Amino acid sequence: MHFRFGRRALALISTLLFVVLSIPPLWAAEKTRLRIDNYVIDAELLPQSHRLVARAKVTFTALDNLNAASFELHNDLRPSKVTDEDGKTCSVERFTQDSTVRVSLNKDLPKNAQTTLTFDYDGILQNADDSPVQGLKLAYIGEETSYLLYAGRWFPLVGYGLSRFTSTIHVTVPAHFTVIGSGTESTSNGPASRAEDKKAEEPGKLTRRKLKHPEQAEAGPPAALSGPTKTFTFVSDNASFPGTIIAGVFNESKYNEAGVDVSVYFKPVHQALGAQYATTAAKEYTFFTTLYKPFARPTLRVIEIPDDTVPSAWAPEIAAIASRSISEKINYRLLANTIAHQWWGVSVSPASKDDWWLSDGFARYSEARYVEQAAGEAAMNEAVKDMSVGALAYDTVPLSSAGKLDMFSPEFQSLTTDKGAMILHMLRWVEGEAKFDQTMRTFATQFAGKSASLDDFRGVAEKDYGDKLTWFFSQWLDSTGAPEFKTKYTVYRLGENNKGFRIVGQISQDLDLFRMPVELKIDTDGKTEDKRVEVEGTNSAFTVETFGKPRRIVIDPDDRVLKNSSDIKLRASILRGQALVQQDDLAGALSEFKKALDSNQNSSLAHYRIAEVFFLQRNYQAAANAYREALNGDGDPRWTEVWSHIQLGKIFDITGQRERATNEYRQAIQTNDNTQGALDEARRYLQKPYEQQKEKNGE
Repeated sequence: MHFRFGRRALALISTLLFVVLSIPPLWAAEKTRLRIDNYVIDAELLPQSHRLVARAKVTFTALDNLNAASFELHNDLRPSKVTDEDGKTCSVERFTQDSTVRVSLNKDLPKNAQTTLTFDYDGILQNADDSPVQGLKLAYIGEETSYLLYAGRWFPLVGYGLSRFTSTIHVTVPAHFTVIGSGTESTSNGPASRAEDKKAEEPGKLTRRKLKHPEQAEAGPPAALSGPTKTFTFVSDNASFPGTIIAGVFNESKYNEAGVDVSVYFKPVHQALGAQYATTAAKEYTFFTTLYKPFARPTLRVIEIPDDTVPSAWAPEIAAIASRSISEKINYRLLANTIAHQWWGVSVSPASKDDWWLSDGFARYSEARYVEQAAGEAAMNEAVKDMSVGALAYDTVPLSSAGKLDMFSPEFQSLTTDKGAMILHMLRWVEGEAKFDQTMRTFATQFAGKSASLDDFRGVAEKDYGDKLTWFFSQWLDSTGAPEFKTKYTVYRLGENNKGFRIVGQISQDLDLFRMPVELKIDTDGKTEDKRVEVEGTNSAFTVETFGKPRRIVIDPDDRVLKNSSDIKLRASILRGQALVQQDDLAGALSEFKKALDSNQNSSLAHYRIAEVFFLQRNYQAAANAYREALNGDGDPRWTEVWSHIQLGKIFDITGQRERATNEYRQAIQTNDNTQGALDEARRYLQKPYEQQKEKNGE
């Protein structure tokens, strides 16, 4: 995936990526027929062979009369045996097309009855070939770092992100490994030998000889850990989503910042940054505590994960970020978004797929609010523009119907994350600051440890607002599109003695059912004046009196309302193009980038993205031309200048024109813009020519 260029695009993609871990299974209709209550999992990680050996006791409740139960399970993990509460073996079918296993129950389970199945399974987790989300490695066992993300379906799973559960997870690893998980932790050294049948046969205990597959009968059982081992146990008594395990060699640092217990698990190369990240994480955690609700045990584990998986991941008490995002200049937006999921996702979770925005949209807007607090109003305005672009990039399906979309699709991601965040931003404007903050606190407190729906949130908001908000939620959740405002007006002088001016005009837009309060900013010869206008329908009249002579009127200057504009259309086309690049649809991406130029022929960003596609296609002359157009464009964003020079330098190196290449690298350095390490890269290629074969994706 291409993350290098564009802080805004990176922030959006990083925020959204955890959503893409949630592909809906083909067995979704059947999976809703049961609810997971509790897991007891014994797992052994064999790093040298990339193998996981596990036993999972799954306790669940039938939501309908059942004679079979389906579970999601990573395709690289093969159940060798499934037994019921009586110890009888159950018949199991594997469906690789949707990473599920179907267990036939030995006796029918009536509605509301609870039972337990025990799964013995193992497999090699080494690459993304059979990942439950195509192209994303979500479960991996290795000698440096092992990660078993909840999204990786490394244990039998039902209702991803919806069905809350408690768990006890035992993880056995080489003694020099550290294991991080959710819940209360304990450790023990030197687990019982798997050859000791008495202990191995205890319920919930892992029995290696029972985990053989038919094809392994002659080869014998999976290889055991050699040398000293350690077993980590994590107990989660509060129902949530505690299924993420990360293990490896880490430097652990513990801090207590502002009453928050922060543990930082970084690799040795980043060890010196631990205190800095702990301080930032504690500030963000404390900020969200003030906005929403405190937790009884304010605990957070900040963990470094490899770059070959998602940019960030969250679980109860866990905020994991990829190595590439760990540097002296903290990516505080990514960290804030990940931490915000402790409230929106861990504590309050969506009741259905249609309600997913109550997690990811809320976390996205929480991130924006921290940006506002940490960097000011201008930074918040930039964050709102980012969200507006994402909200309108794929605005073809109402947000209330997002459950009909593939959760891996850009459409689902944009709707639930950015449009969801923009709905909160607009509700804040409609309710007012104090009432909005009260709504968020009440919702976070009232539904702590529970699933919540849109109706739940709307009920809280209406109570604080003091009136029905049906018009608001119906407009932004049940409909698509956004207004594109225009205004026309006439200015009249009041009296012969110049006592002021009256502006009579109307705001027009093309959505017949639209209704929202909209702010007008009137620049005059004196002070700037503001007017709140209720816009209803396609034309809304307004009258404003000012003391100074009006010079200019701006509609919604602070972007409090989701609206269309030529700039939004341009950025939305670019965002869609970037998504197509990630899907290797370069022709489709090029088409989207050219649509962006229809909105602004002078857009440096559009020309730069076009150049990237040509570079990936090794059409170097066309790429060079487009990079030159980016340099001659509007210069927005600023980083297009430094990176265009670097990319031109690479093209000249590829084509054997070293002198011209070094000239471009020097011009890049002269910009003094080190966005995403640009200056470091330019200096590196000044010392040694760029060699394409050593780069990925043409970078």
